[in-house]
Amino acid sequence: MRILFATVAADGHFIPLTGIAVHLREAGHDVRWYTGRNYAAKLERLSIPHFPFDRATEINGDNIADLFPERARLRGPALIRFDFEHVFVSNVEKYFEDIREIDQTFPFDVLFCDGAFMAARLVHEALRKHVCAVGPGPVLATSKDVPPNFVGLKPARTAAGRLLHRVMGTVMDRMVLTRGTAIYNSVLATHGLAPVKGSIYNEFYRAADVFFQSGVPGFEYARREVNPKFRFVGPLLPHGAATSGRFPYPQKLEANQRVILVSQGTLDNKDSSKLIIPALEALRDSGALLIVATGHSHTEELRRSYPQDNIVIEDYVDFAAVLERADLFVCNGGYGSVLLSLSKGVPILAAGIREGKNDVNARVDYFGVGINLRTESPKPDAIRRAAERLLSEPRWKQSAQRLRDELTGYHPHELIDAYLADCKVLEPRSAGSPSARHSQMQGLETS
Repeated sequence: MRILFATVAADGHFIPLTGIAVHLREAGHDVRWYTGRNYAAKLERLSIPHFPFDRATEINGDNIADLFPERARLRGPALIRFDFEHVFVSNVEKYFEDIREIDQTFPFDVLFCDGAFMAARLVHEALRKHVCAVGPGPVLATSKDVPPNFVGLKPARTAAGRLLHRVMGTVMDRMVLTRGTAIYNSVLATHGLAPVKGSIYNEFYRAADVFFQSGVPGFEYARREVNPKFRFVGPLLPHGAATSGRFPYPQKLEANQRVILVSQGTLDNKDSSKLIIPALEALRDSGALLIVATGHSHTEELRRSYPQDNIVIEDYVDFAAVLERADLFVCNGGYGSVLLSLSKGVPILAAGIREGKNDVNARVDYFGVGINLRTESPKPDAIRRAAERLLSEPRWKQSAQRLRDELTGYHPHELIDAYLADCKVLEPRSAGSPSARHSQMQGLETS
């Protein structure tokens, strides 16, 4: 089978799909990837041929500040509107033209794309390709049961609260989505396709043939609406993250002390004073081993400032290896790293708002797997107090371990394989009898 992956040029959209891509390549499929040039080296290491953006503009964590210096001043709805229009919608036609050209030399059977890759409907309906979308972040589908997206709220407990959330959602959609939706609909119209009706957030879950959602029901707000295309498949972790690698100082992990992993992510990590430095100030005298992943930002400077023996500061840390031993994960709320932490049963201390991290961190709080500090720049005292609670009160660890058990009950690659084996528009199947394939599909829905 010829499979093309296509992702927005951002780590949170690219990295979670690498595990699927490598699995499918190792299963014998011809797998190639369309994304920004920034990912050429990573794809080469994965032995996956790369189709770089041609017409599309690459917008990533390294260049977004240079491309859009005005973005740094934006907050709240203004930031959401800006990102929706400039990062996601503006490239839709260019993505499609690039992929249509790729199809001339690599006539693919299936497109795998991240849920925010908004050319999915064009590829599905205009090119008539089978499309599998993948949700690498929290579910954005609207519902009467959930709060509006990107405001960091938890589900309301009363009818009045739910009504307020619906009103807020309507107002938010008008404030942040109206112009971007009009641009998207104009592109659809150019290709003779019907416009989006209702919230464009739901388009992410309707445009493809199937939507594979990273995560499990136990870490997502319940919705009464049923979407037959939507299915949880468990944690979609990066290639190599499912098994632990080596930590460069194994003797430190073997010592009889608590281990705290600290990360400020890969996008919003340029200013270490937001989370890394406050966390080091708060916890350096706690007696715990502090392991800090900088994402190649200010590493040497931080090492000079914090030379203590119980502090390890690295450009890159194998999270899976460290989380096997960790007692606490301090982070800004990236969905992938939060799922990885929960898959190891490690509670979370979260401080992040931008790029939808407030919604991830609201779920951390709602499901009792950690503490959400509800800020981008926490004070050391707040971190210290929250860490003490998380390390001393058993309920946080117990809740994280319940999520670990649910997450480990899913086998994402097997579930995706079962779907592809059952899918009647694809190559001849070798998954057994029709009844056996039906059983596999049932596993997708009930695992």
